[in-house]
Amino acid sequence: MSPSRHTAPDHAARRHWLGVLARAGEAALETAWQGLAQHPVHSWVRRPESGMTMVRGRANGSGAPFNLGEMTVTRCALRLDDGIMGVAYVQGRSHRHAELAALFDALLQRPSETAHLQRSVIAPLERERVQAGEAARRRTAATRVEFFTMATGREAR
Repeated sequence: MSPSRHTAPDHAARRHWLGVLARAGEAALETAWQGLAQHPVHSWVRRPESGMTMVRGRANGSGAPFNLGEMTVTRCALRLDDGIMGVAYVQGRSHRHAELAALFDALLQRPSETAHLQRSVIAPLERERVQAGEAARRRTAATRVEFFTMATGREAR
């Protein structure tokens, strides 16, 4: 099988959908996968494998970098029967999550599928994540305590 010629997706668009797929829940990806009319044949370039990566941070977002700690990630790469390659890096040890993310990455690179999958998979996953974040912010705000100092009118001695 020779790789087919296809137009490479916009780099920013691909970076965006890879992030959405990596942060999506495995169950949501599985539901989206089951909702597809056809499941393409694929072969492994790199089977899912889990490992550790160092997470780095910066004080105030701009200070000197420091090692925050390690986290587990799973990565994989696959090739569809038409030669398009999909990749994924996801947090945790779920091989299925990485496989589904890589499959959707490859499918989203097909010009004939991009718009449909953006509407039917990426947009709903993104909405779900935004709504979950807003709900978490509301729960946090409900427990917020405001501290203030009352002036008593007396001078400090």
